[in-house]
Amino acid sequence: MADRRVLVAYGSETGNAQQAAEELTAVLERLHFAVQLQPADSVELAALKQRPLAIVITSTTGQGELPNNAQLFWKKLLRRKLPPNFLSGLAFVVFGLGDSSYPKFNWAARKLHKRFLQLGAQEFYVGGEADEQHPEGADGAFVPWLSNLRQYMLEHFPLPLGVEPIPNDVLLSPKQLLKFEDSFSPITPRRRAVFKDVVGNGAVRSEDGSPLQRQSQTASSPEKTLVRGAIRANLRRNVRLTPSTHWQDVRHISLTTDEHVEYAPGDIVTIFPKNFPEDVDRLIFLMGWEDAADRPLDFASGNAGVHTDDSSLLSLRNLSSGFTLRDLLISHLDIMAIPRRSFFSLIAHFTSNEMHKERLLEFTKPELIDELYDYTTRPRRSILEVLQEFESVKIPWSWAASIFPPLRGRQFSIASGGFEKQANLRDETARTNIDLLVAIVKYRTVIKRVRLGVCTRYLAALTPGTNIEILVRPGGLHVSKRDAWRPVVMVAPGTGLAPMRSLLWERQMWIDTIAPPQTIREEDSSNNIVNVGEALLFFGGRNREADYFFRDEWDDLRQRQNLRTFSAFSRDQKHKIYVQDIIREQADSVRRILCKDMGIVFVCGSSGKMPQAIREALIEVFQQGSSQDRKTAEAYLVQMEKEGRYKQETWA
Repeated sequence: MADRRVLVAYGSETGNAQQAAEELTAVLERLHFAVQLQPADSVELAALKQRPLAIVITSTTGQGELPNNAQLFWKKLLRRKLPPNFLSGLAFVVFGLGDSSYPKFNWAARKLHKRFLQLGAQEFYVGGEADEQHPEGADGAFVPWLSNLRQYMLEHFPLPLGVEPIPNDVLLSPKQLLKFEDSFSPITPRRRAVFKDVVGNGAVRSEDGSPLQRQSQTASSPEKTLVRGAIRANLRRNVRLTPSTHWQDVRHISLTTDEHVEYAPGDIVTIFPKNFPEDVDRLIFLMGWEDAADRPLDFASGNAGVHTDDSSLLSLRNLSSGFTLRDLLISHLDIMAIPRRSFFSLIAHFTSNEMHKERLLEFTKPELIDELYDYTTRPRRSILEVLQEFESVKIPWSWAASIFPPLRGRQFSIASGGFEKQANLRDETARTNIDLLVAIVKYRTVIKRVRLGVCTRYLAALTPGTNIEILVRPGGLHVSKRDAWRPVVMVAPGTGLAPMRSLLWERQMWIDTIAPPQTIREEDSSNNIVNVGEALLFFGGRNREADYFFRDEWDDLRQRQNLRTFSAFSRDQKHKIYVQDIIREQADSVRRILCKDMGIVFVCGSSGKMPQAIREALIEVFQQGSSQDRKTAEAYLVQMEKEGRYKQETWA
């Protein structure tokens, strides 16, 4: 058979691109391609040159950047010493996952595509771009693209005579297979260490407030972090800021680390949640795994070429033998995720109910993607709920690590800055303080079921004194010390206030420690306000009395720096008022800061309609009081983006 080696590389921040790459890998394996699947950062350029085909699937993060596990790969491609024909023997295709509410939609994929061409590679099939704003989400573009790619590969890379594609009703070999540990040994106190240590010595509580007593059992050392690059943090505060009668529970969470950690405004913390034991118990009972749940396990097979050392998940490769199935289900496997198309394809192999099998396979058909979306994404139906509804599905416990997706960390913008980063505690080992502003995800779906976010539900249950593992990473705002002196416009509805609080306290620290005395303005010398750029903060919420977060701090900071705050509370009057309306009201100040003083604008908060509404308001502001037409105003906003003066950090 001709050379059928394919490299499938992914750049993934939240796991979506990796899952898409895994779907692609399964399709290629059925066509008898020898697939190497790995995160982009682990791809060496010398090995890339030796591959005849390469397919890259990547998301975009920050200000048009590649995800963390693809940034090193990007730096390798940018090396100046690489000749223009360096990849002349490579045929490639790039697919991007993006969100059109961001200005730099799918920039990471576009940059990779351009760089591959510059290095002499040839595009063998047209790439694609998925948009989370599509009615069917990213799958609205990815699924038909993948279907068409399969047909192209069949036609242009024909199989030898007598060799047929592996049918969909044939189950492919699992990438991770479990087995009982060769030498069975009783569960010891050491085996109970990790869950107890990570979720806090009995400090986790269920939703009714009672302690969750069941502890995971594992042979992993409690001193060994389960995530590459993770640090230990202690929960010092978990306080609800909104009244108990308010529709949303928003928490002020404070963490302290036992080592010094550097971070800047806009940086993020990744927190690794746990599944609740009662949910794990339901799954174990449903699958009939009671006899295997607490016996020590090991892996029966390797990773079959699939790298799992991505630091955005709890790597199974960090587990010593002797972990249990319950360990995996609590700490490593996501049983509450919204299932992807590939999940239905897999579990259809584990039912003898022909009606159930037929329905499960219908969800895998590209032409029925709207039905899959209506069944899973729209009502936010979880994997556990799907298995409860298709009760005839009985997955062998040995397949658990191959069926369920990894339990990934969730990212939160850091809300602390300046001197607040110093842990003011009697415990001298606590070196750094990290504040978070977290909205607990709880809502009712279109099918009238209450949904809870996996990570925020976990966080809400933690009590002070809990030890957890976190990652601290650079965010996408790229705020430097120079920004302390520049005028800024900050737009921060809801929990988007977190990175702006960090920035304002960071500016205050720089004012207090860096500014020379002569920079104090004469007219403000009595208030000791340093001559830094003006700051406008536009905050939005529903009710002033319920969700005006950190109100007292803004009063304090207004006395210490050149800050003005404007708030919009949509439900405090008959007609709704949003932050974009207040921006229009303050058009003169906004236009002066952004057009005359060459200031920066930060937009932080929920993705979707809000970012576009802010852009529209700014375009109108640029037009007011000037002779600019709309086209010129739009061009000015685009120019601000290129200059790094328009920065957006939004999330779903």
